[in-house]
This record gives sequence, structure tokens and C-alpha cells, in this order.
Amino acid sequence: MTYHSSTCKYRAKKTIVDGMVFDSRREARRYTELKSLERAGKIKDLNMQVPFELIPAQREPDTIGKRGGKIKGKVLERAIIYKADFTYYELIDDTWKYVVEDVKGVKTKDYILKRKMMLFFHDIRIKEV
Repeated sequence: MTYHSSTCKYRAKKTIVDGMVFDSRREARRYTELKSLERAGKIKDLNMQVPFELIPAQREPDTIGKRGGKIKGKVLERAIIYKADFTYYELIDDTWKYVVEDVKGVKTKDYILKRKMMLFFHDIRIKEV
């Protein structure tokens, strides 16, 4: 594993592992742990930076163009997206359970609101590491 770092917000240091950029050393460390668990067969289908739509974009009504085609309405408000640090399936009691994981240093108000929306809209509890 190759590590390289530089500073970003909340005193976290951007870190590069295996050519991939992580927002913090903690997130990079967790990635190496998860890769090890995946190699051992304890987790599978590890993905990073997985987006979940919480509220879709709000648009003006669609219109019909001069040639009869549908023209999408202008975006009034962008969609609200939560981006999970990691998702994977974990083997628990002979069953593969879907896990959405976030590596947290600072729990911002934005994050807490999105965590609540993930539970409400998607019935997913975020595993905080």
C-alpha cells in the first residue's frame, strides 16, 4: 500500500492508497481493513462513494417543444444526495447483510440530517466508524 497525504477541512489529511484519494487517513485505514476482510471472505461487493438520492431535484413543469418533443423543466432545486464512504455485504449468521458505512471524525449538522433521511426514506441505518 502506498500512502501520501495533504491537509483538507476539519484537519483531515487527504490520503492516497493504491492510487485512490481518501478524504482522511482514517478513511484510508478503514479501506485497507475492509479490503483485508473482503480477501478473507467476511465481506463482499465492497464499493466506495456510493450515492443515495434522498430528495429528487425539484423542477418546473415539462413542456412540449415545437416538434412535439418533451422539454424537461428547469431545475429549481438540486437533488439532495448522501454519499456513503463504503457499502458492502457482511456475513452475519450465515446471511449476507447490506451495510452502508461512513467514516466519521466530525458529525456535521448536514451529515446528521442526511443520516436521519437515510433511515426514513431508505430504511438504512448508517454504520459509523
